[in-house]
Amino acid sequence: MTGTPMDETGADAPHVPVLLAEVLDALQPIEGGVFVDGTFGAGGYTRALLAAGARLVVAIDRDPTAIAAGRALEAEMAGRLKLVHGAFSDLDAHAAAAGASPVDGVVLDIGVSSMQLDEAERGFSFRNDGPLDMRMSLDGPSAADVVNAMDGRDIALILKLYGEERQAGRIAKAIVAARAAEPLTRTRDLVRVIEKVLGAKRFGEAHPATRTFQAIRIYVNRELDQLVDALAAAERLLPDGGRLAVVTFHSLEDRIVKRFVQDRSRTVAQGSRHLPEATLPPATFRLIEKGAVEPGEAECARNPRARSAKLRFATRTTATARPLDGQALGLPMFQPSVRRA
Repeated sequence: MTGTPMDETGADAPHVPVLLAEVLDALQPIEGGVFVDGTFGAGGYTRALLAAGARLVVAIDRDPTAIAAGRALEAEMAGRLKLVHGAFSDLDAHAAAAGASPVDGVVLDIGVSSMQLDEAERGFSFRNDGPLDMRMSLDGPSAADVVNAMDGRDIALILKLYGEERQAGRIAKAIVAARAAEPLTRTRDLVRVIEKVLGAKRFGEAHPATRTFQAIRIYVNRELDQLVDALAAAERLLPDGGRLAVVTFHSLEDRIVKRFVQDRSRTVAQGSRHLPEATLPPATFRLIEKGAVEPGEAECARNPRARSAKLRFATRTTATARPLDGQALGLPMFQPSVRRA
């Protein structure tokens, strides 16, 4: 998946993998290496790893259209590329099934892909009208199911937790009122409701529907849960010296990745004079860069979708993988009610 921020600026930009040079520097691909691309998308990172001499790349995507589009490349690579239709949260199992061992690196590019945004029929974009869908895997409940069937208080909580939308309550009330007259089935239906509450887009500002669309998309696809599970799977999969590189596009994703690499690389307990020293488990990763790597001005000028991207990466140690607490990483805890407003 070639991730992209959700303000959709530069929506006509080509499908360019963000921070490509920086990701390759983080992974340091070697001739004959084995890699897992957990978010195949348009295949940008996969192609670069193959060009760098990888012996095998296992590329995973939930979206069947992305897998179908990559079959020609898979055939061309004659065994060096194995495409897997599945969730990257199970990347360790997918790698094992594909015979990828040991693995030299894992790359994850989190978020909705450029291809999904640009295809109106997928319903991810508020710029182009289409069915209110947003399902990456094309199955399960859709965005239309969320806005038309969920309790208004639950909708508000989704917008607040997953979109950090300050006007979540007002938007949710407007959605409930609008659907009482007629179901919201198109992206333009939802955009109109939001614009009635927040006003139309102003020049130089993000579209008012940005946070609502982001929140519903994340909820529908369980994106943050999937990310936490993928980080745990990468920890289980990577051997000593294996490298993990993760590109994120908004604060919720980046917060989870940041806390993960900090927690897993910590060697000194964070305590106080009031608490006894804690014994830390052995670090499972070594940080290569303490902070996030961001795209430069030149890349943002070429590809406006890159401007909110952040790359974090680390190297695996010999320590045994351990259970992961998603809530400690900042994973929102949400359980929908059975009520309907």
